[in-house]
Amino acid sequence: MIYNKKEFSLGLVLFAGFWVVFVVLMSPVFAGQNLLDYMDNLFNSISKHSAYYIPAARDRATAHIGREISFTVKAKDEDQAARIARNFVTIGEQAMAVGNSVKITGDMGRMLTAMLEDATLMYHNNGAPIAQKYGTHERLVLYDWWTVLKRGQDDLNHRELFAEGKVFFTVMSRAIEPAFNFYGIEAQPIQSNILIVVLSLAGYVFYTLWFGFSILFMFEGWGIKLEH
Repeated sequence: MIYNKKEFSLGLVLFAGFWVVFVVLMSPVFAGQNLLDYMDNLFNSISKHSAYYIPAARDRATAHIGREISFTVKAKDEDQAARIARNFVTIGEQAMAVGNSVKITGDMGRMLTAMLEDATLMYHNNGAPIAQKYGTHERLVLYDWWTVLKRGQDDLNHRELFAEGKVFFTVMSRAIEPAFNFYGIEAQPIQSNILIVVLSLAGYVFYTLWFGFSILFMFEGWGIKLEH
């Protein structure tokens, strides 16, 4: 039994309209993408523009040029260990792989600077020189550098070389990770997309309220109410 047909009908119309709009938003009408993909790509582009910390990481690395360091990296398997050893030889440092373990010796500042050069190229979506330099896919090179810094930091901390481990962590988190995660995405400043960002947030609130009021009107029209 419908208690208030007018209110119930309004809620039903709003509810049906909500799903009609939902179908449109999930259709590829936004530059060949649905709204979720479009906004996800937009916010990724904005995030990338604000996550460029490589220059600061480079300053930390260059301060250690001339500092000899040795550490051991535990790779996930023998293939990765062999790749890591080859990568270090390519940048002019010493590395020896035994099983899935790699013993690395060299100039701390120089090796970190070489990694940062690769991260810079990747951050600017220019991976071809990396692939040509190391003879493997650029993403794999960055992944191997991430493994070196992560496992190398563990080894350094275990030996109480905390200052050096902190520099490894800085290069890993501030350069290698963003370069890998944002590879292929074009950076855009939020200022050039501020209208779209504001409209998307306002639209999200409006669309959420739309759904909520449609349910409210249908329930109240049906005679179901919350009493205090």
